[in-house]
Amino acid sequence: MSTTKRIRIYMTGVGGQGTLTATTLLARVAVAQGVDVVAGEIHGMAQRGGVVESTILLGGWKSPKLGFGEADIVLGFEPLETLRGLRYLKQGGVVFASTDDIPPLAVSAGQTVSPGLDAVEEAVRERASAAWFFPCRSMGIELGSAPSGNNVLLGALCASGLLPFGFEALEAGIRAFLPPKVVDVNLKAAARGREILAASRLF
Repeated sequence: MSTTKRIRIYMTGVGGQGTLTATTLLARVAVAQGVDVVAGEIHGMAQRGGVVESTILLGGWKSPKLGFGEADIVLGFEPLETLRGLRYLKQGGVVFASTDDIPPLAVSAGQTVSPGLDAVEEAVRERASAAWFFPCRSMGIELGSAPSGNNVLLGALCASGLLPFGFEALEAGIRAFLPPKVVDVNLKAAARGREILAASRLF
């Protein structure tokens, strides 16, 4: 296992969805694997429905700061926030995104209109070299816990070979760092992401 691979990850979702929990989990997995990691929040703890943005930089970066066009990977836990977050993705980067709409506060308040999944996928296609889309929240609900759907994305990411550690490291992290009562459902969610990775929509 190489610990020198330098990867910049941008993660985004809406408040109350568990984006920061997923960020913390992935960062702790990296640390447990001996990977140098810095992580930060672009926006602090948002109110429920508000935007949440965070970064994880692996492989020896000095600061968690991430500028537009610098992220190697975008993890989008909500379609509209994925669309907004594309400005952080470098041309030719990779996207893992949920297709399940959770209207952000601006949409719920009627201040903006969600462009729809087709528009999100088109925008991703124009910028990314590869992308996978998953109905994460729906999968989590099916497994018995909506928040576990976030680990569908993490499972797919860790199984992709893009990181300096693999899927087994995520499994170990879920067992070590999540409350015992939610370990099983989150392991199942992560496995679901790994299992459908190859069959998901890739371009």
